Amino acid sequence: MTVFFIGAGPGDPELLTIKAARIIGECPVCLYAGSLVPAEVVACAPEGALVMDTAPMTLDDTHGVILEARAKGQNVARVHSGDPSLYGAIAEQIRRLKADGIDYQIIPGVPAYAAAAAALGTELTIPEVAQSIILTRMSMKSTGMPEGETLENFARTGATLAIHLGIRALREIERQLVPFYGADCPVAVIYRVGWPDQLILRGTLTDIREKVREAKITRTALILVGPALSDSHGFPDSALYDAAKPHVLRPRVKA
Repeated sequence: MTVFFIGAGPGDPELLTIKAARIIGECPVCLYAGSLVPAEVVACAPEGALVMDTAPMTLDDTHGVILEARAKGQNVARVHSGDPSLYGAIAEQIRRLKADGIDYQIIPGVPAYAAAAAALGTELTIPEVAQSIILTRMSMKSTGMPEGETLENFARTGATLAIHLGIRALREIERQLVPFYGADCPVAVIYRVGWPDQLILRGTLTDIREKVREAKITRTALILVGPALSDSHGFPDSALYDAAKPHVLRPRVKA
């Protein structure tokens, strides 16, 4: 018996990987985070499968279902949004599985920041502008952040920031980031990326809060911040395809 932690992607059922769809289609038990994963994503579960939305359930509840499945020798598809390794709350589940001697596997999925960049039609790592992406979140009502993992510390790098769970903290995000990125630094808010009602708002650190307020967005949104989001950069081409810069797979310099 195995529990499969499956990344469902950001919401679009067509972004489910072939492997993920196959495993969901083979598991007689499917637990999915219904507040973040559309029911269409788990529609490929086999006929007669036990399919449960875990939104109203506790950790004890979900683990209890897994224990019942083990008693029957049934595999479990545990479906999470995005990629399970990012804010997937799988670590505490894995701890319980290990304690009970239950095998598990992790099936990666498309993370929200990648789907957001695709929706924006942009690259997040622009030559000589930004070559790093920092994935972080705001504390709000969730667990606290480790010491040192602050927006100010991340902002000092000038990297592209992908901020989760921060849509209600835009005033604080503005306060902490403006001294490092500047008031006109571009910001994109992507609401429910990959869902039919996806909404994209573009602005700056000083005006995005008002745009979000007018759109009445209060949850399920990713915030991207950084100069890489600007269309005005006269950045150089990367060295990857530069004819004057040979590499092991293209050893000759073209005339």
